[in-house]
Amino acid sequence: MSVNINIRNITKSFGEIQALNNVSLDIDQGELFGFIGPDGSGKTSLFRILTSLLLPDTGTVSVDGLDVVKDFKKIRNITGYMPGRFSLYADLSVEENLNFYASIFNTSVKENYDLIKDIYSHIEPFKKRKVHALSGGMKQKLALSCALVHKPSLLILDEPTTGVDAVSRMEFWELLKKMQKINITILVSTPYMDEASLCDRVALMQNGNLLAVNTPQQIIKQYKQQIFAVKTDNMHPLVADLERMNKEALVYRFGESIHVSSNAYDLELFESELKTNLSKLNHKDIRINKISPLIEDCFLALMDKNVVE
Repeated sequence: MSVNINIRNITKSFGEIQALNNVSLDIDQGELFGFIGPDGSGKTSLFRILTSLLLPDTGTVSVDGLDVVKDFKKIRNITGYMPGRFSLYADLSVEENLNFYASIFNTSVKENYDLIKDIYSHIEPFKKRKVHALSGGMKQKLALSCALVHKPSLLILDEPTTGVDAVSRMEFWELLKKMQKINITILVSTPYMDEASLCDRVALMQNGNLLAVNTPQQIIKQYKQQIFAVKTDNMHPLVADLERMNKEALVYRFGESIHVSSNAYDLELFESELKTNLSKLNHKDIRINKISPLIEDCFLALMDKNVVE
């Protein structure tokens, strides 16, 4: 049975560093909910509070009506947690690690094998191999199997795909979608913006603050401005040149191009003036394309000028 989560006015500081700043949100039963943001945005601190490993300075969190401070033992019994740093026993085998984690919750791999088989089957042929000899993707699948082996109602995964190759990342998200179908509430944190589109809803975070909470599609839909992808024969000074000629625009590097956002009423005139001004600065082979915003564009806009409602 999946659970709902209510987070109210959570703050947490470490000395002068404000890790979480009055964070409030609700997560529904059975959601695959993503916390998206760079390192230092507060994702791990929030997850440690949710798993009762860290006490908040102020605020409350309830998991299916259970208070994370008063009822921490009950919450730990219904929660599977995969920390950001790989924490299984390197000198034990795959099979030994899994059996150990099952025994902590007074269950067995055999009893809950159907729950983990989609994941564990990928690494079961290597069950006698020591964990230190596993690849990154295999370690990831073992850690997820250990988090699921006691049949939790809530699964919390802290940056599970960091440092994992693209194929393993894709496989991992496919496994999460399967987990969601067996009625588990899943929370995932990630610094990868492209993974936001794989979640039902996301919270965009920066410096301990929630910038937006919505579906990825709605966050993109609410983006107010037009974005241009700009390339020239001289990319090195392009950001500075674009910033000087568009003081009100948001300008940033994005892959092989530079993104420029504009709320200009006449977009064709804006594009024409951009080309003219870049030519005057000796840029050649100028390519300007109107593009649709991605979640990364929305995140940067929220950080900079709050151009997303």
